[in-house]
Amino acid sequence: MATPSHLPPSQRRTTLYAWEGKDRSGRLTRGEMPASGTTVVSATLRRQGIQALSIRKKRIQRDSKIREKELALFTRQLTTMLKAGLPLLQALSIVARSQTNPALARLILNLRAEVESGSSLHQAFARHPRYFNTLFCNLVAAGEEAGLLDELLDSLAHYQEKTLALKSKVRAALTYPAAIVTVAVLVTCVIMIWVVPTFKDVFSSFGAELPLPTRIVIALSDFMGRYWWALAASLAIAGGWSARTWRRSVVWRARTDRLLLKLPAFGELVRKATVARWSRTLATLFGAGIPLIEALQAVAAAAGNAVYADATSAVRHQVSGGASLTAAIEQTGLFPGMVGQMVAIGEESGTLDQMLLKVADFYDLEVTEAVASLSNLMEPFIMVVLGIVIGGLVIAMYLPIFKLGSVI
Repeated sequence: MATPSHLPPSQRRTTLYAWEGKDRSGRLTRGEMPASGTTVVSATLRRQGIQALSIRKKRIQRDSKIREKELALFTRQLTTMLKAGLPLLQALSIVARSQTNPALARLILNLRAEVESGSSLHQAFARHPRYFNTLFCNLVAAGEEAGLLDELLDSLAHYQEKTLALKSKVRAALTYPAAIVTVAVLVTCVIMIWVVPTFKDVFSSFGAELPLPTRIVIALSDFMGRYWWALAASLAIAGGWSARTWRRSVVWRARTDRLLLKLPAFGELVRKATVARWSRTLATLFGAGIPLIEALQAVAAAAGNAVYADATSAVRHQVSGGASLTAAIEQTGLFPGMVGQMVAIGEESGTLDQMLLKVADFYDLEVTEAVASLSNLMEPFIMVVLGIVIGGLVIAMYLPIFKLGSVI
């Protein structure tokens, strides 16, 4: 049976060796291995007890992107197959054949090959951290250990679906104003670079001094028309540098997350979304039987906001030292009072996971309402800003005409 290797991102677009050989029992096997040369492949196979028969160089292609939505659908499909009573290997094969994304299909077949070779499912998932985080692997491990893999996968699929729905709501709230502002900037650039010079040619025949606003607009237009390429290049470089720095710098991401929480209107939306995600993640892990200390460690990694990740690490440290979860949460000052009250009830009654799920559901609704309110609030604000910018340009261009009319 083939045992293809799933390559990490750093090895994409590199040379790959496809090999065929015989294992200790004489059975023919084949696979793929990234290496610096055939000698390395042959030596590695020997250590695995495989006699290489042929090794050939192969060029691998860059996989298409696997989206979070597709991974959530994969979890739901696998859950359905297991609940129907299908064996794990057969379920993985069926799910792989149903995928329209070749990259995801190859990933699932890799998982199947690893499980067939003797790995547990959570170990197979753990070998692909780009797609399956610690939270995912911990839940699968808990399901395998308790013999409730289908139920834990069902909880995991539900968690993924809720998290994706929450992300889409926040993204929708941020996309609308960003799109409007982008269009406004483009329209302004078109006016400044192509429309204003036409007025300038007309005004040059007046032979009179132009009003100050008009002179300012014409000067800006001349500058943009002459150096538009430099402005575009500067914006592109600044945007690329900021994105790259944000991805690679923990300090930069932390500063960005702190800034988001302080923004008017948007900050409250981000806070509610983060609390909902935090509560649902902890509820899912704790409900699966994972100890609270380990669950908090996974929650910190999946918080989605550096401020709350640091706070969760502090909560974990205090809880490991003997403090109650309620006291540790309240000491951070980041969680609404309702969260502390619900956690206190859950700790006293032994229903912490249920109380946390109620908190998550409540803040999911709060996010939905906040998105609707924010959209209604942003529309008139954006219209006013656009009116001031575009209207100011129009008035500045028509001021000389009005002045000439009053003279006549």
